[in-house]
Amino acid sequence: MSAETSAAVPGQFTRRRLQFRAWRGRRPFWAGLYVMLGGFPIMYFPYAHIKFGQLTVAMATTAGAGSLIIGVLLVVLGLTLWFQQHVRVFAGVAAILLALVSLPVSNFGGFIIGFLLSLFGGAMAVAWAPDKSAGRAAASADGDGAPGDTGSGSAQGVQEPNDLSGTIPANGANGRHSAG
Repeated sequence: MSAETSAAVPGQFTRRRLQFRAWRGRRPFWAGLYVMLGGFPIMYFPYAHIKFGQLTVAMATTAGAGSLIIGVLLVVLGLTLWFQQHVRVFAGVAAILLALVSLPVSNFGGFIIGFLLSLFGGAMAVAWAPDKSAGRAAASADGDGAPGDTGSGSAQGVQEPNDLSGTIPANGANGRHSAG
């Protein structure tokens, strides 16, 4: 750092950290991380050989391929939670079901470690909801939903509805689609 460098300008590390924090806040990050971390012991332990001195303990089960499939699916579901957050409920329920299936198939769900991580991650994914206040703040900053705003409506200043289905009560419909 030289004498000419301003302390007020954030560095590359600080900027990337803040970008990551913003990215992490818009998705079920921790749920995806727990689901992914739960998949690794489930797919690892059936193929592991642990050595205690001269004694080798094989953890192999008859359902080793099933354990591998369950673990890979959990890792994929964790990545799906990160990058396709609109399917969070499906991915969360699927992670919970795969965690339950891993109990009899994969050494008690990766010796309970993978089972618990996947179960908690799936539950967190189902319970996660996007932040509505950030969307409302952006909409009011754009002037789309502010009261008294006449710039985005029709020529008379009346706000036109943004419903293209024709099912809002303002159009005289009761929520049902008309066939004709």
